[in-house]
Amino acid sequence: MRDILDLERYPLDRPDSVGWSDLVNQCQADLAREGMFNLHGLMRADVAAQEVARLSSKFATESFRHEREHNIYFLDHIDGLPDDHPALRRTHTSNQTLCADQIGASALTRLYEWPEFTRFLAATMGRSALHTMSDPLARINVMSYHEGQTLNWHFDRSEFTTTLLLQAPEAGGAFEYRTDLRSEEDPNYDGVARLLRGEDPEARILTLSPGTLNVFKGKNTPHRVTKVQGKRDRVIAVFSYYDRPGVQFSEAERIGFYGRAS
Repeated sequence: MRDILDLERYPLDRPDSVGWSDLVNQCQADLAREGMFNLHGLMRADVAAQEVARLSSKFATESFRHEREHNIYFLDHIDGLPDDHPALRRTHTSNQTLCADQIGASALTRLYEWPEFTRFLAATMGRSALHTMSDPLARINVMSYHEGQTLNWHFDRSEFTTTLLLQAPEAGGAFEYRTDLRSEEDPNYDGVARLLRGEDPEARILTLSPGTLNVFKGKNTPHRVTKVQGKRDRVIAVFSYYDRPGVQFSEAERIGFYGRAS
């Protein structure tokens, strides 16, 4: 893995070392404080660029264009909340997606399936173990955002999201988030409405560099990708792990996310 990752800086291959333990502890502290941690330059920049070049023709001919009008919850209705409540304001998301079966053998697949990577992620999240996904489409996705495209405000369904930026755009395409806007006890609908109006002073913007691993607790922290500007696309890989083996999407979920069931 040393040919694709900076394992001198990030000793993921040495789980019994002091360096590994120190890194896990730092990531756990970042998760507790900011709701995320970032390993800048985990994937070597030239490898990330090679992956973008390798997938460019597939994006041009095989990708699924995901266009969706949605609210921050991806739900048509929430019990007890009027349908015209400003927390349910609808926004627009647009990107191109490649699925795991289109990505094929690659540095991304090697990283996703590397047991030491899974072990490291589980430790940072305080889990005894994590498992790769069995779904042939959803286990790894690579998403591209052209000029004007965006991933709009949303909460994640899963507790953690794991991404690796492969290419940054010329401008825009930043990661904007608001840590712990809601909780299991308090949905904070008025706070959500303020965020959507651009009136939350605690919203933060993070600009990532290619090769950066971002692990993010998005279940209660809303986030978005701002509109991409310029001719260079924003390209990012999304890795899906679960606390149990054998997880797959339903046929309806695959069609909704990818336009096909298999």
